[in-house]
Amino acid sequence: MREMAGELRVTDNLDELIGILPEEIAAAVRREEQLTELLEVILDLGRQPEARFPDRWTFLSERLVTFEDLEYVTARVGEFGRDNRAGIERTLHRISGIRNRLGRIVGLTCRVGRAVFGTIDIIRDVVEQGNSTLLLGRPGIGKTTKLREIARVLADDLMKRVVVVDTSNEIAGDGDIPHPAIGHARRMQVPRPELQHAVMIEAVENHMPEVIVIDEIGTELEAFAARTIAERGVQLIGTAHGNTLDNLIMNPTLCDLVGGIQAVTLSDEEARRRATQKTVLERKAPPTFDTVIEMIEMDRLAVHHQVGRVVDEMLKGNPPTPEIRVRQPDGRIRREYGPPEPTAAAAFVGEPGRAVKKVFSYGLSRDRVERAIHRLHLPLVVTKEPQEADYVLTLRAHANKFTRGRWRAHSHLPLLVARANTSEAIETCLRDSMGMEQESEEEVALREAREAIEHVLTFSEPVELSAQSARLRRLQHELAQQYNLQSLSVGKEPYRRVQIFHVKRRR
Repeated sequence: MREMAGELRVTDNLDELIGILPEEIAAAVRREEQLTELLEVILDLGRQPEARFPDRWTFLSERLVTFEDLEYVTARVGEFGRDNRAGIERTLHRISGIRNRLGRIVGLTCRVGRAVFGTIDIIRDVVEQGNSTLLLGRPGIGKTTKLREIARVLADDLMKRVVVVDTSNEIAGDGDIPHPAIGHARRMQVPRPELQHAVMIEAVENHMPEVIVIDEIGTELEAFAARTIAERGVQLIGTAHGNTLDNLIMNPTLCDLVGGIQAVTLSDEEARRRATQKTVLERKAPPTFDTVIEMIEMDRLAVHHQVGRVVDEMLKGNPPTPEIRVRQPDGRIRREYGPPEPTAAAAFVGEPGRAVKKVFSYGLSRDRVERAIHRLHLPLVVTKEPQEADYVLTLRAHANKFTRGRWRAHSHLPLLVARANTSEAIETCLRDSMGMEQESEEEVALREAREAIEHVLTFSEPVELSAQSARLRRLQHELAQQYNLQSLSVGKEPYRRVQIFHVKRRR
């Protein structure tokens, strides 16, 4: 353990990490002058071993890494999970593997894990208020480090019942005994990353926590679980993918964490009163998190209080003015107010009257187009008139008819061409056009199952899914089981499909 400026204390258990390395490489690491700043050691088969620091990297040996070197390390760490991560028991170090196509490890990233005590004084008042708080920031900036100390402070200083949902043992370290950095908080391990949402719900139902701490909320199911937890009155402390609140609002998977967005068509009178176009974006629900904190640097944060109000203003085109907090070298906290640095997303959200783009559907089912836009959470709305449109969505067979027929006056509009008049083809076209990543068959099947589960839980009505292969049906059944719902397969191949339903208990 060592002291840092501002009375911060750092525990890194560096000897344990160096101890798993081959002797020649370990000796080279110990000779480094900036050893306390070491970030990670890289071992790639057939290459020189490297040590990486915040501002440089260096080779540790002229000898190339061999299979024997990699096996030496893997024999001294815990078991690798399905996410190709392992650890060293009772430390925060993370060892991540790279495998060849036969499954053999051909590379290792040995990342130093450090517990830093004294980092949350800058936001302690926010945490103590009992508000659900979301931390954002680029990878490696220290979000997980702050989560650990928040868990410790809430459990030890405020005597609250805290449960840490620990995926890949990232927060509380490897092994069954959690690292002292989380204090008296309890830790629930997650067997597989895709089950993180289920463990979140289990934590609430089985262990009566007052606070749940979760790292890297990244899927729709995890966002849905987070909302469920918040609605039950449990304080939620978490992190999510994205650097800023702007990023989060425009993320179709995670925007529900701050209330979600929807396109609303105003009456002529209301549009004139607001001095906007008739179609605008509005927040559709209360936010899951009361406070969002953007980590600009480890000791420089932007705090957005009353997130619902902030999101409403941003959707109107007004840039946010968060509270900027900076820890100075003497440990004192300086506070100031002002807009954060502009981002690409801010330019889109913050442009008054242009937040929603309009699409004219030509030769396609309007209902299917609207459902696809809704499922993808895109800032689009279908218009009946091409003169109001920003895009035209059509089939390849109809593209020439549009540009040469009665609509030729609007042939300058960008054409979005779907390969077929089906929901799947329309979604694929919109994903490509909006620069979104395409979903795999498994992702599509699981997303459909998640939507069905939400419907069944909300309305207690059975839902029948699309026909899928036996493998994908099995995944859908497993997902339904995690939410204590019943499911069965009906129909004959190749049209066999899953039904999900709620069995009402007899009194």
